[in-house]
Amino acid sequence: MTADMTDLAQQQCEACRADAPLVSDEELPELLRQIPDWTPVARDGIMQLERVFKFRNFKQALAFTNRVGAIAEEVGHHPALLTEWGKVTVTWWSHEAKGLHKNDFIMAARTDQQIEAE
Repeated sequence: MTADMTDLAQQQCEACRADAPLVSDEELPELLRQIPDWTPVARDGIMQLERVFKFRNFKQALAFTNRVGAIAEEVGHHPALLTEWGKVTVTWWSHEAKGLHKNDFIMAARTDQQIEAE
């Protein structure tokens, strides 16, 4: 894990509202540099961050899913999680703001930390 990623993971999430400012085109490259394994994707016109995590079996994938769920509950910001045999797809976006907010990058960095908990 890079120092940038650790720094991002240490930042605090803020309450997100429908009128919350989305990440600007200028901010996006720098934030993505801090979470290099994540991919920005557009679904139904809404930008999201997505990463597929690979595991040796379903039990490990499920344990990871539960750890991500726990950190999401702590801050009240929840991803889409698809748990399958040997992999988990995690997708972050700010539902209220309908796009990418800095919270999504913070939570992506915190999600990456959950791999180290293996």
